[in-house]
Amino acid sequence: MKKKVLAVIMTAAMAVSVLAGCTSKYTVTPKTPEKEPQITEVEPGSGESTDESNASGKPVTDRSGNAVTIPDEINAIVSMAPSTTQILIDLGLANKIIACDTYSAASYGDVLTKDIPQFDMMTPDQEQIIALGADVVFTTGMSASHGEDVFASVKEAGVCVCDTPSSASLEDIQKDIEFFGAAVGKSDEAAKINEEMSASIDEIKEIAATIPEDEKKTVLFELFTPSGDTPTIYTAGSNTYINEMLEIVGAVNVAGKEAEQWPALTEEAAVAMDPQVILTADMYTDDVINVLLTMKGWENVSAIKDKAVYQIDNDTVNRPNQHVISAMIEMGKDIYPDYYKDVVDPFAGDKADAASDASTVDAASDASSEEVAEEKPAA
Repeated sequence: MKKKVLAVIMTAAMAVSVLAGCTSKYTVTPKTPEKEPQITEVEPGSGESTDESNASGKPVTDRSGNAVTIPDEINAIVSMAPSTTQILIDLGLANKIIACDTYSAASYGDVLTKDIPQFDMMTPDQEQIIALGADVVFTTGMSASHGEDVFASVKEAGVCVCDTPSSASLEDIQKDIEFFGAAVGKSDEAAKINEEMSASIDEIKEIAATIPEDEKKTVLFELFTPSGDTPTIYTAGSNTYINEMLEIVGAVNVAGKEAEQWPALTEEAAVAMDPQVILTADMYTDDVINVLLTMKGWENVSAIKDKAVYQIDNDTVNRPNQHVISAMIEMGKDIYPDYYKDVVDPFAGDKADAASDASTVDAASDASSEEVAEEKPAA
């Protein structure tokens, strides 16, 4: 229950996230300028990032618009958000992540260095982070959701800290990936990821265009299932990449016009919307599908009568990186199985591939204790 309450609090923080925009050569064109979940942004610098770079090709501002000086060579990274950690892993940098947040460790511990130092995302131990001697620390606005810069001391110590605000659209996610690629010297790999994202989005859009209007379905996306402890339903409204994904697959988000970002609905309001499909990302409620199908007062909701209730992987849909494509494909197959049955997920095997690559690198690194000591400083 404690985890669920924490998750609800984190979702509430998502609702007030703000987006900083910039231009990118790897972009998707969303129907509206979107905004994403997961974090509250601090008031950083100018609030806008740019494509400017130094002589080495490194960005001179982070995604929040703060001026940064990123070292030419990156061998030691602290990643303080699971969405960022997953991007870095897919860029082939698992062996260079020397510390991370607790959520990253829980999700990707089998890929990262054994016994990697872990820090609380909201209250990190800044002294320990400084002691690691990292080349760069990647943070997100979630760490600043309480309104304070919890990495102030790290910055004062001269460590490069790059912040990424909450990305609200697929286009913004691609800009994030492009930034990380440029920051760590993996621009070509980042470009390939973005190209795969764009190709998948184009394929899905083509399929959606073939769905007749009278077959379009209304969908309720829920982050948490109502209960006595949390009686409201957190969902995705407009200006979120989840709403954008639902629109791309050809569905109608019943909460899309209710409110921007992350509204909390009463059960009565949700029932009145009468969705034809319910997608849940609730990973905290045991047997959540059956719970939803048997909730009192929901008996006449179309999705309940038709048993059109499906669970979407919470991590995949809520972490703003290339793997949201996996969630979008999953949405399409749940809502319109006949139309999307043959769509292949280009990112399905990335974690396994990264683990294999990391093992190869680690094996090579074991041959040189000096190199290991240099690339993986002790906590």
